[in-house]
Amino acid sequence: MVIFLAYAVVFILFEDYDRKFIMPFNEVSDWHLLLFSLVVMAGLGFLLFHYAKRMDERISREQAEKESRIRRELTQNIAHELKTPVASILGYTDTILESPHITDEVKHQFIVRTNAQARRLTTLLHDISTLNRMDYAHDMITKERVNVAALVADIVQETTFELSRREMTLHNYLPQDIVVNGNYSLIYSIFRNLVDNAISHAGQGTVIEVGAQPQHDYWQFTFKDNGTGIAAEHLPRIFERFYRVDKGRSRDLGGTGLGLAIVKNAVLFHGGTISVSSPATGGLAFEFTLKRR
Repeated sequence: MVIFLAYAVVFILFEDYDRKFIMPFNEVSDWHLLLFSLVVMAGLGFLLFHYAKRMDERISREQAEKESRIRRELTQNIAHELKTPVASILGYTDTILESPHITDEVKHQFIVRTNAQARRLTTLLHDISTLNRMDYAHDMITKERVNVAALVADIVQETTFELSRREMTLHNYLPQDIVVNGNYSLIYSIFRNLVDNAISHAGQGTVIEVGAQPQHDYWQFTFKDNGTGIAAEHLPRIFERFYRVDKGRSRDLGGTGLGLAIVKNAVLFHGGTISVSSPATGGLAFEFTLKRR
């Protein structure tokens, strides 16, 4: 279309390429040729407009279908994950209610197991709520100055018992002056989920290291362990919601399958990037960034 437009302008001004002055058209055929050029140009413009419109509609339709498929799969996964703890709670409570002659010891065991399943259900619902907030209500998430070093120190204290029980060591090498502008709850979720993931999957006697280096306008964090790690083919998918390398073992350990998805989305919410690798020395190494402001 641009070529035809340029040709028409040149033709109007000079009638031919070797003319040096603007002169009126002397031949009727010149007007016919000019009119033909303008009609072709208008036709091409019309076709391009409708082609672009159809492409936009196709892209929008495919995007809507993709989002619908993702929501449908997510709903199915949520229903599947909720089914197990709910079924366990109902099973234990029904047994207690329908068996009045069971011993107090057995009844206590069932209550303890019911409580554990209820806590797992609560954690799952909390994780789903956190992801929904980042997906659909990110404008309502407030930001403040967050002392990351103090936050991680608190997490170390909170997980001391579990780390000790598995003979694991967590080395916190974070500088004391790490402060970012972000949401405290989401930044807490990043580090807490990484620690919990390592405790659950890295293995007995593992050493965990957390460090950071300042860059121009962000902090570059590293979180790594020397544990069992995972096979390379699983690495591209570990941030997917409800993706588990070992589904049965993950559920037995109480995981919701959403921890690393929350980590990734929380990092992205704060304008950062995240990657994971499996070093030759073993274990997993996460690298991610958080903007200072």
